[in-house]
Amino acid sequence: MRKLQFVAGNQLRLLFCGDEYFSALIAEIDAAVKEIYLETYIFADDVTAVAVQQALIRAAQRGASVRVIIDWLGSGGKQAELLAAHFIRQGVECRIFNPWFKRGLARTHRKICVVDQRCALIGGLNIIDDLTADDGSGQVLAFPRWDFAVHLLGPLVLHIDVEVRAQWLRHGHLNLKSRFQLLRQLREDMSSHSHQAVLASYVVRDNLRNRATIQRAYLQALGLARKRAILANPYFAPGRKLRNALISAASRGVDVTLLIGVGQFKLQDAVTHSFYPKLLKHGVKIVEYRKTQLHAKVAVIDHDWVTVGSSNFDGLSLFLNHEANIVIRDQEFAEQLIAHLEQGIADGVSVDAADYANQPWYKRAWYGTAYLIYRFLMRVATFGSYTS
Repeated sequence: MRKLQFVAGNQLRLLFCGDEYFSALIAEIDAAVKEIYLETYIFADDVTAVAVQQALIRAAQRGASVRVIIDWLGSGGKQAELLAAHFIRQGVECRIFNPWFKRGLARTHRKICVVDQRCALIGGLNIIDDLTADDGSGQVLAFPRWDFAVHLLGPLVLHIDVEVRAQWLRHGHLNLKSRFQLLRQLREDMSSHSHQAVLASYVVRDNLRNRATIQRAYLQALGLARKRAILANPYFAPGRKLRNALISAASRGVDVTLLIGVGQFKLQDAVTHSFYPKLLKHGVKIVEYRKTQLHAKVAVIDHDWVTVGSSNFDGLSLFLNHEANIVIRDQEFAEQLIAHLEQGIADGVSVDAADYANQPWYKRAWYGTAYLIYRFLMRVATFGSYTS
């Protein structure tokens, strides 16, 4: 498998939940001089989202070039169209990703902001108040949604900037020749920094050059793991390769813990439960987080490999949608995230193999049925890429 390209000399700050993320995001937008690129899956219509809207509009009004991509499905078709029209009237350029599924089923699930080629924010947080459920129900959460992002300064920002510019151009009106030229230029720009030393790498998943890049990053890290791996994700339904990598790591003595968000979607929970028996049998520890909505897509392996980003452990994120993660090789940063993960584990409920084995037959039948339904839907959606 191809190794990741790492870049040295970056300054990284872990952002926990909306209070830290949105204050950093708005501060950087307000400091913008020349340009801002922002991509998000959900751009809601609440107090938090309006504060971000106003910051983007202020930047445009003082002369910065502001370009925003929002997902049509994630933001809700009507809300996306109203917001785009509002932005355009206020001088903010805005494009809606894949309205009415005109370009297939893929969605942009990335959460990225790049300001003046100087700084970037990347992670799992949408533009929505983190005390409001993000499934459209409007439910008020008991505690802020549990999520992370990274504030980044340094040379890796240029890698991210190349990608967000390309995404903006791809979703404009480019003819076929221009698209090939863009792809060639993107490859040249991204390869020009490959000589630099290790610290952090920007990893994307799309349906062109990077169809399995994020999954490869996890497989490589798990394959080299020797001591400990903690992985947190709201949705667990990966293909066979990733599940086997977790089992293989645990079988050779690595302390593997999955911290999984549950309680939001019944079908998703049932699919997740269908994988429990085999994982538990081979020593993978499973902890369910129910305190609030777990939305984090993060992992720490062997205290020096970290990833933070938008990619879930499910068929949509790993095989269909556009995603973006950052991979970091830094022990101090890893220790910061481990502290949060250990608190999440302490707040969660451990799944006991014996208790799970004693569940009623009809529950186990439901889990198996849910998995078969999910596998069929994912195979159709991913044109067979999702492996059981």
